[in-house]
Amino acid sequence: MTTWIIVGIIVAIGLWLIATYNGLVGGRNQTQTAWSQIDVQLKRRHDLIPNLVQVVKDAMGYEQETLTKVVQARNAAVAATGPAQAGIAEAALTQATRGLFGLVESYPQLKANDNVRALQEELTTTENKIAFARQFYNDSVNTYNVRRQSFPAVLVAGQFGFGPAELFSMPESEKEVPKVALR
Repeated sequence: MTTWIIVGIIVAIGLWLIATYNGLVGGRNQTQTAWSQIDVQLKRRHDLIPNLVQVVKDAMGYEQETLTKVVQARNAAVAATGPAQAGIAEAALTQATRGLFGLVESYPQLKANDNVRALQEELTTTENKIAFARQFYNDSVNTYNVRRQSFPAVLVAGQFGFGPAELFSMPESEKEVPKVALR
């Protein structure tokens, strides 16, 4: 009789261990998939920006400083790895892109250019997709991190190498409300 009780306890612990491990694997994989979705949208953004810069450059040969900042920020964003580094690089790229959009607004011939408008619209759409992908990623990270830190899964997580996942966050400078100057 006691043998069956011991076997039952061992089986229950084994099943719990398997279920907990599989749940942690699922959470980690969900987080990795969500990061891949951000990566896809960031690649799209990185591909659109050179086209926009080229169209603006063709339409106006000066204002090279703004165009150079955008290209440098884009190159830094492409080279970024991991959520923390990508967050900083993408924030710098957003700032540089805003400067380019401001430049476009101040030149009527650029503002009226169909290619510039189309590229700005594509970039804006991509920015929205990035925001949704970032939210989904951070939700996935939060779910995974809460699960791995909760008792009793915390007993299994450390033993099997389930480390914390990193949130994709923006630096403080990106959180500031942009200033709008009306003439």
